[in-house]
Amino acid sequence: MSQHRFFRFLQERIGLDVESVGVPMVERALRQRCVALNAADLDDYWLRLQQSTAEQQALIEAVIVPETWFFRYPESFTALGGLAHKRLAELAGERPLRLLSLPCSTGEEPYSLAMALLDSGMNPAAFQIDAIDISPNSVAKAVSAVYGRNSFRGSELAFRERYFHEAGDNHALDERVRQLVNFEVGNVLDPILVSRNGQYDFVFCRNLLIYFDVPTQQRVFEVLKRLVHELGVLFIGPAEGSLLARLGMRPLGIPQSFAYVRQPVDSLVAPPQPPRSMPVIAAPVASSRPMPLPPPRRAIPAAAPVAEVRESESELLASIARQANAGDSAQARASCQRYLRQYAPKAQVYYWLGLLSDTEGDAAQALSHYRKALYLEPQHPEALLHLATLLAAQGDSAGARRLQERAARAGRESER
Repeated sequence: MSQHRFFRFLQERIGLDVESVGVPMVERALRQRCVALNAADLDDYWLRLQQSTAEQQALIEAVIVPETWFFRYPESFTALGGLAHKRLAELAGERPLRLLSLPCSTGEEPYSLAMALLDSGMNPAAFQIDAIDISPNSVAKAVSAVYGRNSFRGSELAFRERYFHEAGDNHALDERVRQLVNFEVGNVLDPILVSRNGQYDFVFCRNLLIYFDVPTQQRVFEVLKRLVHELGVLFIGPAEGSLLARLGMRPLGIPQSFAYVRQPVDSLVAPPQPPRSMPVIAAPVASSRPMPLPPPRRAIPAAAPVAEVRESESELLASIARQANAGDSAQARASCQRYLRQYAPKAQVYYWLGLLSDTEGDAAQALSHYRKALYLEPQHPEALLHLATLLAAQGDSAGARRLQERAARAGRESER
């Protein structure tokens, strides 16, 4: 079909797996650009696309769907505070800390980095933040630093009072934060990034991979791994850990931080600091190998069974989240099983069980639990992404792409 050449163009230019955003969406973008240029048909538009770098960028902009907000995955930013102070002490004044947000979209993530470091008590002169995105439009919005309500999610928004001022119906970021971030237009696959190998103490790259096919995912992770200093930390999205593990990186060990390193973990772990006005994400990530359960014992007949204490549904769900956040995998798993005995099946509980199995390396159990979660809630975004990553690791590229597409659609629907 004639649109396949456009699909190849997007794959070659930005690594986009068209199925991840949906073929209909790309076809709609092509129609919009044809109308904008008054092109007679796709053949005419293809010729114009080849002759104009501006139009090539316009097509990319029409396809990209930014999805971001301030302090997304707040535990990552809490962890950053403690780790950054530790790393700064190691540098002993040799240079400031260097951080990278890639892709930075419309600026919420790199500005969150700056606010998190300021909240931790760090001197602004002690760190430098670079932010890169392939979209000039997104970078322009980031530089303007004026944000609507969609950029502020959750109930803990005290940072908005500290660092923003009202601008009509929106909120404008204070200049003292804006000046801490250096924005630029760029591509994660651009060879020019080789000149920055090993430059960054902290790299944030979250939820980029859902738009890539498996080979491109691997290329991107290799780039990210090289950008991080040998003593640095790479922060990723919750569903992206499997590929990093295969590239020789390992989780840092701070619950829900989604932080990876390539050095021995013991020398880098900083005790997590209490959150500073940041909400806790309900979906847990176990941070350490759980203690093995004792071997089952032969049941001893009892005169009467001991009744299981029945917590309220909300209390039990809160217990599961709290136990998983604390890295108590065995207890979190037991609480999940207790929930399933006492209440109707719930997608989030099966997702938690899948996540616990995933972090323990039991791929078969993780697959089973994620699939049960999706049976109960077909558009559960985290289960979709984690299952896609597992399938990709097992070589099922087609199945992974289908799930990535569903996750991308689910994200766009929630945005609306």
